[in-house]
Amino acid sequence: MGFIFKIRYNAKHFLPFLGLFTPLLLSCESDSYDKGEGRYSLMRADMADITVDSRQQAVSFVTDDDDSYQLVNPFTAKWIQTADTTYRTIIYYNKVDDRSAEVVSAGTVVTLNPMPHWRLKEQPQDPVGFESAWIGKNRRYLNIGLLVKTGRISDEELPHLVGLARDTVVEHANGSHTAHYRLLHGQNGIPQYYTNRRYVSILLPQPLPDTIHLSLNTFDGTIHRTFVP
Repeated sequence: MGFIFKIRYNAKHFLPFLGLFTPLLLSCESDSYDKGEGRYSLMRADMADITVDSRQQAVSFVTDDDDSYQLVNPFTAKWIQTADTTYRTIIYYNKVDDRSAEVVSAGTVVTLNPMPHWRLKEQPQDPVGFESAWIGKNRRYLNIGLLVKTGRISDEELPHLVGLARDTVVEHANGSHTAHYRLLHGQNGIPQYYTNRRYVSILLPQPLPDTIHLSLNTFDGTIHRTFVP
C-alpha cells in the first residue's frame, strides 16, 4: 500500500514535516478511473483520527464530521510507531457500508497545540502559501491547507518547522472571548524549487473560545482569518 506522505515528529513545540512528497493518486490514470467505474471512482478524502490497536495496525477512524468506520483492510505503516493510540491523518477511502470502509491511502497530519508566545524561544515566520482553513463539524480541530516551497540540496530530506503561538486571549465587553493564534514556519534552509501542499491541524482548546483569530505570514504578506467554532 502506498501512503500520501510521511511526517517525522519530535517532542519539541515545533513539529517537522518532510519537504518533498509524491501524491499517490495524482498520477493515477486508467480507463476505469476516467469512466467512473474503478476502485477510485467513489473515493472520499477526509481529515480523521485513526485508531491503532495493540499490534500497531490501524483498525478504525472517525472523520471530522463524526462519521465512524471500521477498516475492512487494517494496515500498518512506518509512521505508526506506537500501539494502542490515535493518529491524526488525512485518509482516502471507499465506503463499504455505513459502518465500514476500505482505505486506499493515508498519511499523518501534523497536529499543533497553541503555546503561549512567551514560552517559545524561537518564533520563525518564514513565508508560506495559504490555501484554505476550516473547522470540522465536530469542532475539535482547525485545519489549514498550506503550500510550501520545497527542494533538495542533498539526499537528505530536511524538515520544514511549524508551530503555533497563542499571542493573547481577549475578553470583550459582552463577555465573549477571542483567542489570537499565529502560525510559525521555519524554511530550515530548504531550497524553494517546487510548491507542494501540506495540511496541519490545530487542536482546539476546551472550553472553546467564542472566536479564533489566526494570522500567518505568506508570500503575499501577513493574512488574518477569523473563525467561529
